[in-house]
Amino acid sequence: MSRFFEVLRSGSRTSTPESGGDSTVQVEDALRGLITQVTNEIGWLTRENQMARSDLAGRMGVSPGRLSQVLSGGENLTLGTLATLATALGAHFELELRPGPPADAHELPVNYDEA
Repeated sequence: MSRFFEVLRSGSRTSTPESGGDSTVQVEDALRGLITQVTNEIGWLTRENQMARSDLAGRMGVSPGRLSQVLSGGENLTLGTLATLATALGAHFELELRPGPPADAHELPVNYDEA
């Protein structure tokens, strides 16, 4: 397994002593941004479909309280949870990974297999 996927799987931070922890902040900011984007999209689609959260929870096979936990951003959303949400909404997610601003060379290893 590559270092990249080990980091994702373990939830480890990517900061290094050389970076002073800056990459940890970047990862946390990116995570908050993703959670916000996902929850905004789900909220928009439920409003468009005039679907109550309790209906969405029922379609997902979870309690409304569990759905609130998932959508509150208090935990990591798994790909399985995202797939369940999309199926319950009759929708799908499209993922696009684009280059971001240049990172400091000390923040993340270039080749994750060698890290």
